[in-house]
Amino acid sequence: QVQLVESGGGLVQAGGSLRLSCAGSGSIFRVNTVGWSRQAPGKQRDLVASVTSGGTSNVDDSVKGRFTISRDNAKNTVYLQMNGLKPEDTAVYYCHLLYLNYWGQGTQVTVSS
Repeated sequence: QVQLVESGGGLVQAGGSLRLSCAGSGSIFRVNTVGWSRQAPGKQRDLVASVTSGGTSNVDDSVKGRFTISRDNAKNTVYLQMNGLKPEDTAVYYCHLLYLNYWGQGTQVTVSS
């Protein structure tokens, strides 16, 4: 069993920054690729970024240059640093294992113009 708990969401003005955290439990979290996906109202859920157990990251073109994903395996935590936020980044952000069906409850990010 893996539990994923997101934190760090909130309301921010356009151009601002937020850092999301995903705290995972168990060794399964530590050895798996972790992703951040987001879902805006009325839209599909899209993968934003992922990071392997070894720290290799991949970021979607839509946020490249603004978002950075990283992980601290000693703390069993994955981070999503979001800079230069835009209103279109408004969504619920979910942490999940990329290849296993474990998801967090989501954290709301709202960017005002």
